[in-house]
Amino acid sequence: MRYEIRAAGVSDEEQLLRLSRFLNTVNLPHDRQHVRRLLEHAAQSFSAEIKERHRKYVFVLWDLEQGLAVGTSMIVAQLGRRDAPYIYLEVSSEEKYSNLLDKHFHHTVLRLGFSYDGPTEIGGLVVDPAYRGASERLGLLISYVRFLYIARHRPLFRNELLAELLPPLEPDGTSHLWEALGRHFTDMSYADADVLSSENKGFIRDLFPSGPIYASLLSRDAQYVIGKVGAQTRGVEKMLRRVGFRYAERIDPFDGGPHFVADADEVSLIRHTVTRTLSGELDASRAARLALVAREFEGPPYFRAVAAQVELTASGVHVARAAVQHLELQNGDALTVLPLP
Repeated sequence: MRYEIRAAGVSDEEQLLRLSRFLNTVNLPHDRQHVRRLLEHAAQSFSAEIKERHRKYVFVLWDLEQGLAVGTSMIVAQLGRRDAPYIYLEVSSEEKYSNLLDKHFHHTVLRLGFSYDGPTEIGGLVVDPAYRGASERLGLLISYVRFLYIARHRPLFRNELLAELLPPLEPDGTSHLWEALGRHFTDMSYADADVLSSENKGFIRDLFPSGPIYASLLSRDAQYVIGKVGAQTRGVEKMLRRVGFRYAERIDPFDGGPHFVADADEVSLIRHTVTRTLSGELDASRAARLALVAREFEGPPYFRAVAAQVELTASGVHVARAAVQHLELQNGDALTVLPLP
């Protein structure tokens, strides 16, 4: 087994910091202190040392041959609480017509919104560019593991799931929406505001206008990115739509990236995830299929998962010998299994 997904721990700081260079967003900024705090938070989440709604679960995909972390993803148990609201721009439409002038206009209207009882967020998805074309479909594995974990621990998470996608950005990272809107109300650069928001988004609530904002007053470049998906996340958009997510008519107040939502119990990946006990090793006589197979532990590393051939039955699961040996499984051990497409 060359690749394994594990729960992230504080010892993964250098590896996660390296991966953060490829994303550098609010969820995973390329900042050592933030990464260190995130990993401490993740360790306390997997060990259940902090309140359920405050938890953040971080997963790391390892290339065991190279001893290298090549992917990561995370779950924020609740984005939007009384101490830290979920903040977004609601996108709506408004039509105007003048009979006198015989002129008709269709306006996009933005309005600041809040939720103090917000959704579970799936985010922080990164795969090392050198591994994105691997035949093992590593991006799919590190993305899907979040849904497997939610299915296994359904009571810990909200009914609504949220995914924030990146919009088109300039090569230097410039956000046209921020330059046309956010900068005027905060007197901050996009980069500075992005770093601050990773810790606290309260300044957006305090400084942004509460009334409607007509997008037609913004630059054409800013209007174009509203709700658009950037080239780097189009694959993620396709996956989200395929498993049951939809555009929520909400965008990120920083860059205009779209928010996608789904009812957790209607997401196909969650519905198809099952818990079974190990019945034995897979042999050639069985009808096998590829699946993500995970087991959990009371202590570190708390969670491990690999892709393996399995056969599911009503009472158990047979798993390929290599995975059984790698995960140190014995008959009767509880496993969480997500069949892969």
